[in-house]
Amino acid sequence: MYCAIYKSSKKESTYLYINRKDDFSEVPEKLLQTFGNPQFVMMVNLDKREKLAIADIKKVRENLTNDGFYLQLPPPPDAVLQHIRQKNTKL
Repeated sequence: MYCAIYKSSKKESTYLYINRKDDFSEVPEKLLQTFGNPQFVMMVNLDKREKLAIADIKKVRENLTNDGFYLQLPPPPDAVLQHIRQKNTKL
């Protein structure tokens, strides 16, 4: 199973996985508006991989099969880092 990966032009560290390069027909229009202009990153053969850098490969495969796309959002900031940021803004 191949998929094309695109990064968002509006949302940092946000990626969209789709079944075919440049075929956004299965992606909801509202999502594409929020995502911005998709910027192609790479093609990936999911059958030749056991894992992906951040996304759960099983969830990616499942979403591509069922929905035609997978949206990878940035991981939530670490709780400690968030606490430090809040503390520094009060200074």
